[in-house]
Amino acid sequence: MGSRASTLLREEEIEEIKKETGFSHSQITRLYSRFTSLDKGENGTLSREDFQRIPELAINPLGDRIINAFFPEGEDQVNFRGFMRTLAHFRPIEDNEKNKNSSASEPLNSRTNKLLCDKYMLTVFIIT
Repeated sequence: MGSRASTLLREEEIEEIKKETGFSHSQITRLYSRFTSLDKGENGTLSREDFQRIPELAINPLGDRIINAFFPEGEDQVNFRGFMRTLAHFRPIEDNEKNKNSSASEPLNSRTNKLLCDKYMLTVFIIT
């Protein structure tokens, strides 16, 4: 299964995901391997049911809310890129002032983006 994960994820995709999310090459390939092992339908996407098969999420009282964070409004599948973008919000905040590049977009794990994600999660929490 590890070889399948490494052959389907192209080097260009890894570099794009690194820039977008801040994850390292090894983290991305490890998470891709995990993503493909969760993809029981082998269609390149995960469903809510795929997430619900994760024992730690199944017993977590906030499991449904965590799972909902991966699915934009009205969507019932998430691809690897969307999976990584959601995970990036949970990365620790880095010292973005040192790495600030005026032409680069704000990192997904910046304070601003974390607040936007937290606002969304709070809204979902209140509505459900």
